[in-house]
Amino acid sequence: MKTYLTETFDLKLPIIQAPMFLVTNEEMLIAAHHSGIIGCIPALNYRTPEEFEAGVKRLNQKKISFGVNLIVNKSNVYYKKQLEICEQNDIAFIITSLGSPEEVIQKFKGKKTKIFCDVINLEHAKKVETQGADALIAVNSGAGGHLGNIPASVFVPLLKKHTKLPIISAGGVGNGEGIVSMLALGAEGLSIGSLFIASKESPVSEEYKKACIDYGAKDIRVTTKLSGTPCTVINTPYVQKIGTEQNAFERVLNSHKKLKKYAKMLTFYKGMKLLEKAAFSATYKTVWCAGTSIEFSTKEQSISEIVQRLEGEMKESLSKLSSFYLSLDS
Repeated sequence: MKTYLTETFDLKLPIIQAPMFLVTNEEMLIAAHHSGIIGCIPALNYRTPEEFEAGVKRLNQKKISFGVNLIVNKSNVYYKKQLEICEQNDIAFIITSLGSPEEVIQKFKGKKTKIFCDVINLEHAKKVETQGADALIAVNSGAGGHLGNIPASVFVPLLKKHTKLPIISAGGVGNGEGIVSMLALGAEGLSIGSLFIASKESPVSEEYKKACIDYGAKDIRVTTKLSGTPCTVINTPYVQKIGTEQNAFERVLNSHKKLKKYAKMLTFYKGMKLLEKAAFSATYKTVWCAGTSIEFSTKEQSISEIVQRLEGEMKESLSKLSSFYLSLDS
């Protein structure tokens, strides 16, 4: 296949294994590389900047291509140091999230590392295009984790019409047919995450993996209790118990002109700690982050097996489309 993503990083399929907080690890990035796609890891999956730097060096020693996801707002107290580490090491691309990417874009202007920016609307897309981003991560309403509010079927063509940057669709795709549909809409690649949570290389608990297999699209809920920003989780009994909306006190704090910055940081910290505890151990406080594409996780597989399945489904889908067009011609 020839798209911006496959040509830029020499990939077999135009897929970024999406950066997933707490989930993505080095083993997954290595497996992604050897399967013909490319992985991206959140810098915050390492507890300290020193551990992040050591991890980046280990990955570079493996001679693989990979990306790093940077949270670029004030909730990330390590942002400056993480950015410095990225500058000093070989990173294929950086995905910026939850803040202005302007500093990151300026730091890497003219360098080998590509800068991809999460966007959830046309206004953000045009702004980062003006700032010099290399591509857009079009976070749609089907995304797992933090999500947008526009369906991919509308968002990708909208960005295609009004911007000149390559578009990487993020959210709601877990099979080859979905990949083909996004490419048909004008995307140059896809960022796929939730499908890989139940992979053999994933470090999360067997309970978390089993939940991604046993639950489906109908079981995904959007909550603001984890970070103050809408985020998708599996509707476990504990999620049902605590609800998905912030309480009155939290809403007041988050709307207070002077306190909202600190309130959001506290909400983010507490939410991430809750996710961390649930991800790696059996606990009644089960808050598992995932998107609707877990509908296509039916068993635990290696990343290589998942990619092979996606490739087979893509070929079958393209074959069906060819037959359809031939029948129209006749």
